Amino acid sequence: MKAVVMAGGEGTRLRPMTSSMPKPLLPVVNRPIMEHVLRLLKRHGLTETVVTVQFLASLVKNYFGDGEELGMDLTYANEEKPLGTAGSVKNAEEALKDDSFLVISGDALTDFDLTELIAFHRERGALVTVCLTRVPNPLEFGITIVDEEGRVERFLEKPTWGQVFSDTVNTGIYVMEPEVFDYVDPDVSVDWSGDVFPRLLKEGRPIYGYVAEGYWEDVGTHESYVKAQADVLEGKVDVDIDGFEISPGVWIAEGAEVHPDATLRGPLYVGDYAKIEAGAEVREHTVIGSNVVVKADAFLHRAVVHDNVYIGQQTNLRGCVVGKNTDVMRAARIEDGAVIGDECLVGEESIVQGNVRVYPFKTVEAGAFVNTSVIWESRGQAHLFGARGVSGILNVEITPELAVRLASAYATTLKKGSTVTTARDHSRGARALKRAVISALQTSAIDVRDLENVPLPVARQQTARGSAGGIMIRTTPGVTDSVDIMFFDERGADLSAGSQRKLDRVYARQEYRRAFPGEIGDLHFPASVFDAYTGSLLRAVDTSGAKDPGLKIVVDAGGGSAGLVLPSLLGRLGVESLTINPGLNEARPTETAEERRAGLVRLGEIVSSARAAFGVRFDPVGERLSLVDERGRIIEDDRALLVMLDLVAAERRSGCVALPVTTTRIAEQVAAYHGTQVEWTTTSPGDLTRVAHKDATVFGGDGRGGFIIPEFSSVFDATAAFARLVGLVARTQLSLSQIDARIPRAHVLRRDVATPWAVKGLVMRRVVEAAGDRPVDTTDGVRVVEPDGRWVMVLPDPAEAVTHLWAEGPDEAAATELLDTWAAVVDSAER
Repeated sequence: MKAVVMAGGEGTRLRPMTSSMPKPLLPVVNRPIMEHVLRLLKRHGLTETVVTVQFLASLVKNYFGDGEELGMDLTYANEEKPLGTAGSVKNAEEALKDDSFLVISGDALTDFDLTELIAFHRERGALVTVCLTRVPNPLEFGITIVDEEGRVERFLEKPTWGQVFSDTVNTGIYVMEPEVFDYVDPDVSVDWSGDVFPRLLKEGRPIYGYVAEGYWEDVGTHESYVKAQADVLEGKVDVDIDGFEISPGVWIAEGAEVHPDATLRGPLYVGDYAKIEAGAEVREHTVIGSNVVVKADAFLHRAVVHDNVYIGQQTNLRGCVVGKNTDVMRAARIEDGAVIGDECLVGEESIVQGNVRVYPFKTVEAGAFVNTSVIWESRGQAHLFGARGVSGILNVEITPELAVRLASAYATTLKKGSTVTTARDHSRGARALKRAVISALQTSAIDVRDLENVPLPVARQQTARGSAGGIMIRTTPGVTDSVDIMFFDERGADLSAGSQRKLDRVYARQEYRRAFPGEIGDLHFPASVFDAYTGSLLRAVDTSGAKDPGLKIVVDAGGGSAGLVLPSLLGRLGVESLTINPGLNEARPTETAEERRAGLVRLGEIVSSARAAFGVRFDPVGERLSLVDERGRIIEDDRALLVMLDLVAAERRSGCVALPVTTTRIAEQVAAYHGTQVEWTTTSPGDLTRVAHKDATVFGGDGRGGFIIPEFSSVFDATAAFARLVGLVARTQLSLSQIDARIPRAHVLRRDVATPWAVKGLVMRRVVEAAGDRPVDTTDGVRVVEPDGRWVMVLPDPAEAVTHLWAEGPDEAAATELLDTWAAVVDSAER
């Protein structure tokens, strides 16, 4: 049997290490990752191997040649352009068409028993056998579900936490029959998991999954690269180490010189012909490459140092990676997570702080302090974006420098000459950061339309009027010292996950576009923004009946930017209204949950005493709306969603409504009673927006004060929801309390269970297993439906070490019992 080693990837997440070196050549304990892979193949008798190459192909070919030194027969299949995982193997079809073959990645470290994998494939008579393994965090991999016989039932490529229903993932190792090439088009980009396997499943072809025991690490990030070194040194993976173990865990290669007065604390590795002088201290999980010089009194701990590096006296290297041919001069300090590219100079007494990336051939001046954070480990994330865009503490995590880099990265993803709309809330911090953002956009050849201080829905609507995108800066809801930098697409909606990843990659690489002097973008301030917004809203939303006598409303602007648009709207609506808290307070740009509750209580008192039809309260950025009925009673957000749903559905009598799967199933009853249908979405606002954009959608909401009025906008808009509510109440001639009273009571409870990141995938697998034969909905997380109609939903949090649970029952006791049962299932995964 022949093997195919895929070695064509660019390894963009590993830059700057892969800026001048292909990923398969990155050394793990002083041997290229791909050499470990080839040695594994040889160990299992797979000596005839085809290597697919594309990025920096000549370096791979020159290093391994024809494979003679390894006792193998290597040939190469060169891709002129990226062809995807399946397309690259198709490119080597001529060499593989006569027999079964094994496909393996050239940049993943493993010691799986390939002989057992091949035997399994042959025993099952499979067309394709996928090698699987179990991992703590399955987000970056393709999840695979198999039945008891090992036959594959489902694939899911790179899921969100809401889609994680197993921790069994695709390792990218396959055994295949040549017939599989019939399903791969030549000379185009085709992927196994995304294109070929779903087609095979659809046609019922035999695809099996083999769950392998042993070590596997996809070396795709700087963290996993450093971890792989430590795992080899700890003996967690069965690979050959080139050297002599002079004491437990201390490996010294041929020709290395270690002074007797140097301190070595293993496990560690010293490469061939390296030199470690007296007084130097080399600590655990350090890997020193060939021909490295470590001068006196240097300190290295968990450092990975490539070949031909000079480490000067009194230097301090902790948890970093240093590329080949680099000089680190006296008393320099490189902190945890930093990566120095090839052939750099780090000057004397300079400090390179944690997670900084220094690209190849750069010089860090003597005494310089380099501080450029790319990955925010303190937030437990490997990506910039959270639930509200890019968020962090003002002037600690979110600084003007960071804002400039983010805006520059965003501009780089757009065409030169594009227009971006910018806006902010009424806080001083947002105003200062927006100025930095505007400068970065203009110097990246982007024209800017600055709205200044406007409600968030207005910023979205204005972005959709001809801009390529938008940026809004606001205070994080409920957190006074934190800000959110929100990025919009051309429709004014939040960036898709794919666009976020694109921006993330540009930011991580720090490869920003700069404009030539004649290309600097324009800055202008559009006039009559609020009048244009109000006019568009009233043309789109039916407010007939609002001017009828007797309809009186109390409107609480919440001291936020909604107060800027309300005068224009209320005047044109013609409804009798009393507005409170219309002014802006820069010192209070957001409100806590307690402050919001107190504000609603005061609003209720005013509504009751004024004999108004109802009262509404806007959040500080005009995105969310809270309701108070004519008696002054607060209508909780989940009930407000049902009230709005009942009003809209009763009037429309058709179409569908978009609701997250955490919403009570009472909503389904209300919608069905009036002839409408519910389309369930994930808990992501972006997914609600996507569904709301469909022509058939008549309403959307999230049960937390966010309402979507699709005839006007596909995003949360409190002002549009208010205008729609006024018209509905005026025409229905029913009070909000009457509408609320005719809707059955719902009993949905929520609980959060602390869950370490390392067991989140296991938790979801345990939940699916515990579900047994009960119906399971994986729209978002896992929702298990009991025979009596009760349900529970389990959803891992994407940003915190927490798992969220929701349960609904006929009463609170039944819902609590369900929560207790499934919380125990979640807890059991940690034991």
